[in-house]
Amino acid sequence: MKINAHGHLLPYPEQVPNFMKEKKLFWVDDDRKFMRQGEWKRPITDASFFLEEKLEWMDKNKIDHEVVLNLSQLYANGVRRDLAQDMIRFQNDFNAETQHNYRDKFTCGFVVQARYIDDALKEIERCVEDLNLKLLCLPTHFLDENSKWKSTAHEDVDPIWELADHYNLAIEIHPYDAPKMILLEDRNWRFHLVWMCAQTADHFHMYTLRNLPEKYPDTRVCFAHGNQFGQMGLGRRKQGYEGRPDLFEGMIHPEENHHRADIFFDTLVHDVYSFRLLVERQGVDQIVAGLDDPYPLGEMEGVGECYPGKVIDDAVKMGFINEGDKNKMWHDNVLRWLGKPNINFT
Repeated sequence: MKINAHGHLLPYPEQVPNFMKEKKLFWVDDDRKFMRQGEWKRPITDASFFLEEKLEWMDKNKIDHEVVLNLSQLYANGVRRDLAQDMIRFQNDFNAETQHNYRDKFTCGFVVQARYIDDALKEIERCVEDLNLKLLCLPTHFLDENSKWKSTAHEDVDPIWELADHYNLAIEIHPYDAPKMILLEDRNWRFHLVWMCAQTADHFHMYTLRNLPEKYPDTRVCFAHGNQFGQMGLGRRKQGYEGRPDLFEGMIHPEENHHRADIFFDTLVHDVYSFRLLVERQGVDQIVAGLDDPYPLGEMEGVGECYPGKVIDDAVKMGFINEGDKNKMWHDNVLRWLGKPNINFT
């Protein structure tokens, strides 16, 4: 059975409450051509952004189950408290309804805004206790009350990690909002192609240095897009730690947390040689199949020579992994990350 560990889903236009559009928080055009937020818009590039079409797409590509993450556009970074609560509650309720109605097809995540820590803790409790959601989606970074960007591996966020550990949650770390963080001209999709990867590597840097895997051992954390830059940057991090120990007081060596059984990485690195590095550095058992569908940077048919699962298939063809490894990535490893939920494939 194939489980895609990294997918996304849009609400139909009529499912978005009026207040979301009135307050310019988020909405979808009636003709389903664009998703919008304030003055921002993004084309809806595939029909499988929506539920019924998603189910058809999954059936066509022989994907039995999908992990639906939260929409990055609804992380609520920099949004005032009352609006952040509205945004987050809407998307968490939407994901909970999807999971409830299609348990055999979807395991869904929920999100919180770390700036408002008390609200975040209450929302975690609501999502776990009332909505039966067991996957917490955290952005790599958030904008704090002093308008400073912080990693969600920062010590200010420890109460969220403590509660997630209490509930034995799976956690997804996913980047977004790089254009708000980096003062560069927005062109040629540089923030998605380069800076999103850097955001994930930055989070992983802090997450491992602070030894959060050991501090919160009952969480299982997956890093989006294979933590591609983080894999390549390990040697530089080691050199920095060993060359300037004065800058790492109270931290642990960057290599200490490699090959842990509770840290996972998805396969969406787009390049079989990057995938080979991921396998050699992290080990087959820590890699989960992730497509990032239906975004055009996901493994979507019609984008060049891409199709769902291409990088895994290429790795088998080139002898980097075998069929048994491939099956683990599509199934066993995903279930270990999720904590082996009761997924019914019948």
